Amino acid sequence: MSTVDGADDRLDGLVADLDTRLADADAALGTDYPGDRGVRQPVHTVYVPADRYGDQTVAEWSAEAKQALAQHGRPVPELAEALDLPPGLAVDLYDRVWRKLDREPIEDLRIDFEDGYGVRPDEDEDQVARAAAAALARSVVAGTAPPFHGVRIKCLEAPTRRRAVRTLDLVVGELVDRGALTPGFVVTLPKVTSVAQVEAMVAVLEALEAAHDLPAGTLTFEIQVETPQAILGADGTALVAPMIHAAGGRCTGLHYGTYDYSASLGVSAQHQSMEHPVADHAKAVMQVAAAGTGVAISDGSTNVLPVGDRDAVRAAWRLHARLVRRSLAQGIYQGWDLHPAQLPSRYVAVYAFFREGLDQAAARLRAYVHGGDSGFLDEPATAVALAGFVLRGLECGAVDIAEVDELVGVDAAELRRLARRPMS
Repeated sequence: MSTVDGADDRLDGLVADLDTRLADADAALGTDYPGDRGVRQPVHTVYVPADRYGDQTVAEWSAEAKQALAQHGRPVPELAEALDLPPGLAVDLYDRVWRKLDREPIEDLRIDFEDGYGVRPDEDEDQVARAAAAALARSVVAGTAPPFHGVRIKCLEAPTRRRAVRTLDLVVGELVDRGALTPGFVVTLPKVTSVAQVEAMVAVLEALEAAHDLPAGTLTFEIQVETPQAILGADGTALVAPMIHAAGGRCTGLHYGTYDYSASLGVSAQHQSMEHPVADHAKAVMQVAAAGTGVAISDGSTNVLPVGDRDAVRAAWRLHARLVRRSLAQGIYQGWDLHPAQLPSRYVAVYAFFREGLDQAAARLRAYVHGGDSGFLDEPATAVALAGFVLRGLECGAVDIAEVDELVGVDAAELRRLARRPMS
């Protein structure tokens, strides 16, 4: 036997031993970190109090947002100056945002039965739950519902536990009865303080699926991270990570709760913000915990609303747009909007982020795929990030498929493959 053959036999035996030793770790890695879910992530979640939601809510938000943009966003050079936009980009952004507000003003909508709704008598919440679900069902059937939609129930702490489950049961039942429960439906679970609550939420969803004859795994939820216990448990561990894995694949997102979380840490009201250091710490922990799991991260909201005269509206827009751009630069592609007039600044900021970065990202991706010199030596992981950037811009409307074809030289399917986004 040659030395080479002997070495091969020795290595084969060693690798076989390693395969045995690492079998459990290999299986756990694939289970715990399955990668991208293959689903578009919305750029925002709009919260509407349950008693104010109706099947015309999206149309009303569209109208109010366009009115605000028309009233306070003209002339365009002034809008560019107010929001720190390059003048040459502002006209294109204005037109793109106007079309977005007309075509798809809300990407993700949450009918709120928690803080935005408050505590009401049970008979009142029962009635509102049925009415809101019926309105959502009508919009789903009519094709006017946002692609992503759902409810935020009350938390699973003892005082509100029964109410939370009752409301969710009523909503799901109404949607099922009307044939309007879609894959875009998601439940937001607020004020999560323990892994046990996540496990309990899974049990609730399993019970509702059985009660309403739904296939197992139909119902999914988001964990709202707005308590310090979610970031650091009593044993010193970051509980948000085991929370994700305790959800058994049902958790689709982690949403940061700006004001509850900041207040819980003693931050005074005037300093509570998406950019406070305690917020950055919490969101960094969330990002690390969710990496590779397919769970999306969402930032919170600003409570400075664009209302009042032109100066007040533009000042609020400037703040909102800056905070949105800041989140995007940190790799957090979603946030909350609480008022129709926040939609223009949301989409201006999002579109500016993708438009300004498109040429360089496309050139680097084209060189990676087709060869050539972009001035960067990009590794496969960076190529995935570049493709993901372009794909996100395409999905929200900031980028057109014709531009992707021209600048990158790939179609939408190939772009998804490069971004390691499996076909959903």
